[in-house]
This record gives sequence, structure tokens and C-alpha cells, in this order.
Amino acid sequence: MADIDTAPRVKRQASPAAVTDKIRTEPLVDAAEYMSGFGNSFETEALPGALPIGRNSPQKINYGLYAEQLSGSPFTAPQASNQRSWLYRIRPTVRHTGRFQKIDRGFIRTAPERDDSDLPLGQLRWGPVPIPKKKLTFVTGLHTITVAGDSEAMSGMAAHVVIVTESMVHEHFFNADGELLIVAQQGALRFRTEFGLIEIAPGEICVIPRGVIFRVELVDGPARAYVCENYGGGFTLPDRGPIGANCLANPRDFLTPVAAYEDVEEPCTLYVKWGGELFKTEVPHSPLDVVAWHGNYAPYKYNLKHFSPVGAVLFDHPDPSIFTVLTSPSETPGTANIDFVIFPERWGVAENTFRPPWYHRNIMSEFMGLVEGVYDAKPEGFVPGGFSLHNTMLPHGPDVEAFEQASNVELKPVKLSNTLAFMFETRFRQRVTKYAAEHEARQDDYIDCWKGLKKHFDPKRREPR
Repeated sequence: MADIDTAPRVKRQASPAAVTDKIRTEPLVDAAEYMSGFGNSFETEALPGALPIGRNSPQKINYGLYAEQLSGSPFTAPQASNQRSWLYRIRPTVRHTGRFQKIDRGFIRTAPERDDSDLPLGQLRWGPVPIPKKKLTFVTGLHTITVAGDSEAMSGMAAHVVIVTESMVHEHFFNADGELLIVAQQGALRFRTEFGLIEIAPGEICVIPRGVIFRVELVDGPARAYVCENYGGGFTLPDRGPIGANCLANPRDFLTPVAAYEDVEEPCTLYVKWGGELFKTEVPHSPLDVVAWHGNYAPYKYNLKHFSPVGAVLFDHPDPSIFTVLTSPSETPGTANIDFVIFPERWGVAENTFRPPWYHRNIMSEFMGLVEGVYDAKPEGFVPGGFSLHNTMLPHGPDVEAFEQASNVELKPVKLSNTLAFMFETRFRQRVTKYAAEHEARQDDYIDCWKGLKKHFDPKRREPR
């Protein structure tokens, strides 16, 4: 057998964690470091020669590491959608689990579960969920707002709000039910994952694939974020069609962490979400012990300010699909399991056009959140940290103020600034949880925002073309 190659494979390396007898709460690397690109097959090592060359699983690996594959798709998935990574770790993951104990799941819910609620059908909106003084980690701070589809059938989603008031210490988590897309809204979050370190600030997102172990730490005080739990196919970039190769979310702006590991001999708790239930197991060491890895199944981050919007430059308002950042495809071409759509700063220039989103009814159901600023179709009542739900075929659109202003304003180029809204849009009905239905932040008077829309019909009046 050939000798094991010890040549270094990457130049950009995170500083390895020193051996310690305690869990550290300070950064284990000098700073978060990343590799650029979306869907790439990456390779990275925190120690020179940790990655085998020319093979995945040699008889012996440098530094006494174990080889382990993490598969995000079936082995036989087509090459374009086949997702897997090889991890070279201090211990295999079977040593990072023990006997699981079912525990209280708090406010976490999973489709197709339906909470009993007297909330009637209708258009819904909430103000921000307040950040309490009690201690909440990423796991205990998850609050499910809606569920849709069926996690057992690997289709649909859940929308959560997460409140974090303390870092996870001696604790880790992974979700076997779906991929997590986290949209930071208030406060920064640090994700220490098996693959390396990711930090996001408000206006940035982090995607953690199904099954990846991580813990979450605070950076600058309590934090609030929106979370989309994707039961279906992994998020990918949408096809641009006639738009062509550029604009929208460009692949080079997505960042994947370089390898960084912990060699920590200290008891830890691992939480697992599996089948809609929450479990925990005790392990005697940190599970974030991956010294090197290669593959295309890994967490990543993206700054939403890098999104390059396109729009109508002469007349009419285009479909909101042109604002899609990421999409989870379904078995039906052109029909997404989930679309992650944003409405960022942009110019409005269309002539003789009602520029805000038009009134519409949609087969897709829309969970919308506001990260910062003002949303142009709802200038009143929809505030940062809040969210709304417009379900399948329920009509919605601009409120009275937005309609009147857009119908009568002088049409000249206008910069829509101080705004960043988003939608988790799915083909499934989104069922509201009991927690959300009964929360004091729900705005019972939201439906009244359209009450003042007047009848303007006059069979004798025609507008000039």
C-alpha cells in the first residue's frame, strides 16, 4: 500500500483549537474564515496533511483520524443533486451519541401536526416577539409560528422565530427533520459547526444542512432571528431563465467555512430534533472535532445586501419571483417546495405604473418578515421583527395609505431605501400554531388595513393611456 500523503491541501486554514480540559466560550479560531462559491466541492484542513489525497477512506489516516461520510441525498441521486461530504474527525459520530432521552420540546412543532386553536381563517399579522429576560438558547428559544406539508414525506416547511439570550455552552444540536435557514434580524449569532465557524449579523443568513451538528453563541447581546425549516430538497439557486448568467444572488457571494476543530474532553449534551420530537443524549467530549473535510454538503452564509435586484425599467410591476434568493425544488418543475424571496433596497422607475405589489391571490402561501426599515406596501403596523401570513388563495395587497400614495404620486425615479423584507413562500397551506395564534403580538386589527379602500368606479370616467 502506498504511503499516506502528508502534503498540505489548502493554504487557508483556521487555527486549530488547543487541547483543554474545559469547554471554551471564547472563539476557538482567530476569526471566521470562508471559502467562496455556491454548490462547490470544497476541501479544507485545519492541520497540514489531514486530508487524504486521491482517495476518501485509506486504511490509516494522518493524526489518527477517522473517516466518515455525511450524505445529504441518496447515494444514487443524479450527479447534479448528489450531496455528500467526507469528514476526517477525532472520533466518529457514533461516539458523539449515547442513549437518547425524549424531552419536552417547548414551543417547537412539526408538520403535519396541527395545534388546536380557535383562530379563524384570515390574513394575519404579528408585531415582534419581545426578547424576554429569561435564559433562552437557540434550542429552547425556538418558537414555531406555522407548519406546512409533511416532514415524514420530506416536503413542506415550518416557520419559526428564535429568541437567544444566552450562548450554548456544553450543548450542541442537530435537526434530522430538515435544513435550517436562519435570517438574523436583531443581534449577531455565531454558529460553531462540524465544518467550521460562521458568524451572521442582521441582514445576513446562515443555512445549516439537515443532520449537521452545531452550537450557537451570542456575539453582541441578545438576538432574534427568523428560521425556515425546510423538510424537502435542499436550497439551491433558482434558474434565472431569460435573465441570464448574472444578477440576483451570485454564487461567488456565498461563503462556506474553513475547517476548525475542538479537541475537548468535557461532558456535553447533544440535542436532536427527530420526527417532530426533541431528544437529548450525554457525551463525554465535544462533537465538533472535524479536523478536515471535503465535499459539497456543508453550511454556508450569505449577505442579503449582495443581492442584485432586477426589475421593470419602463412599465408594469414584475412578479415577485424575480426576487428569489434560494429555492427548494419539488417534483413538479416550476413549483417550489419553498422559495426564499427578499425585497431589498432598489430603484422604482416604471412609467404610468402602480409601483407597489399589486392586489393578488396566490396558490403559494406567504410568510413574510421585516428585517429592517419599512415595507412599501404596508407602511403602517408592519415593523422590523414582525411577520405576516397570507395563506393560499386569500387576497392581499397594499393597505389604504400605500394605495392612495402610489395612485397619486408624481412618477419619477425613486430609490426604495431603508427596507429589507423577505418571504418564506411554499406551495402548502401554512397552519398557525397555538403559540402564534394566542400570542399577544398578533394584531387583531390587521384586516382593517383594507377597510378604507373606496369604490372609485365611474362608468363615464376613462384614464388617459
